[in-house]
Amino acid sequence: MAATATLNQAVEDIKQQVIEWRRYLHQHPELSFHEEKTAQFVYDTLQSFGNLEITRPTKNSVMARLIGPEPGKVLAMRADMDALAITEENSFEFVSKNPGVMHACGHDGHTSMLLGTAKILSGMKDKIKGEVRFFFQHAEEIYPGGAEEMVQAGVMDGVDMVIGTHLWATMEYGTVGICPGPMMAAPDTFWINVFGKGGHAALPHQTIDSIAIASQVVTNLQHIVSRNTDPLENLVLSVTKFVGGTTHNVIPGAVEICGTVRSFNKDLREEVPKLMERVIKGITEAHGATYEFTYEFGYRPVINDAEVTQLMEEVVVEALGAEWVDHMRPNMGGEDFSAFMQKAPGCFFYVGAGNQEKGITYPHHHPRFTIDEDALAVGVKMFLHAAKKVVMD
Repeated sequence: MAATATLNQAVEDIKQQVIEWRRYLHQHPELSFHEEKTAQFVYDTLQSFGNLEITRPTKNSVMARLIGPEPGKVLAMRADMDALAITEENSFEFVSKNPGVMHACGHDGHTSMLLGTAKILSGMKDKIKGEVRFFFQHAEEIYPGGAEEMVQAGVMDGVDMVIGTHLWATMEYGTVGICPGPMMAAPDTFWINVFGKGGHAALPHQTIDSIAIASQVVTNLQHIVSRNTDPLENLVLSVTKFVGGTTHNVIPGAVEICGTVRSFNKDLREEVPKLMERVIKGITEAHGATYEFTYEFGYRPVINDAEVTQLMEEVVVEALGAEWVDHMRPNMGGEDFSAFMQKAPGCFFYVGAGNQEKGITYPHHHPRFTIDEDALAVGVKMFLHAAKKVVMD
């Protein structure tokens, strides 16, 4: 209990600094694969702590290693740093200074939480048995993602366990989401072009109506989930873009369709594009049209290791209290944290960052998204107490 109180007091002592880091990063967002200034800020901040071995595994990422005086396990912790191409509509004093770019997903908070963790632990080097690695990752938002690049650069070599978190605005402050096994889906992307024959809208018989044909494609793709897939499997197929035509009296010659497929099951994931092409080919050929179909496999699903997840649930209880535990259901979002989990067992967890009373209710990727900054201290406590259990006890 004394150690828990000491760590929690250390978080309280640094809480305002973590908030200030988050606000600075929020004002200076950078898009995926363009996090040059963000990475330099993180690098310089880490250098000021001392006791850390700091490297740049890739152009826009940073890794810090805290190596204790005694051998032991290697625990890796990850934060992502990239922002989104969204124009911010908030009115608080630290809104984005970069037009059209915004931290609308909480990555500014992730980075500041891990900086706070690194600062506290760097002052406790003599208590470390083994090593803590801090991953400040670029490009989570855009496939192929920064996690895979960092893994290829060797950051996971020798790691025994990896953990990561996401501030989650649709969860109320006061909760930590824990989910053993499948937690987040594999997010794949598809593009379909339907080519017909354009012409006058008053003379449809002289055309091959790409709008009508593409509409049938969209409708029939839904049968893949409802009629071609075991209802006990998790599968989402969403068409999110349908573009065709220029005016009211012209039937266009082509329509562009785009969307996403989300799944957990590897075999089903590989089967879906075959089923999709069968539908697309059959409908377009039946109406004398042609098509192009492109399917891109995205990140792997996030599958939490049972033992590490149990450890993180114990961390919630020890650091915050049993009432904070939220045994959440899996969701169909995607996360490239899964790349790290290919090399070592791990756990990805959520920290509730919404607050109805404070008006913090907007979802992720919304131009008015923000977080309850009290959640930042929760994330730091989770990282710290995980380190206590793995490399300090």
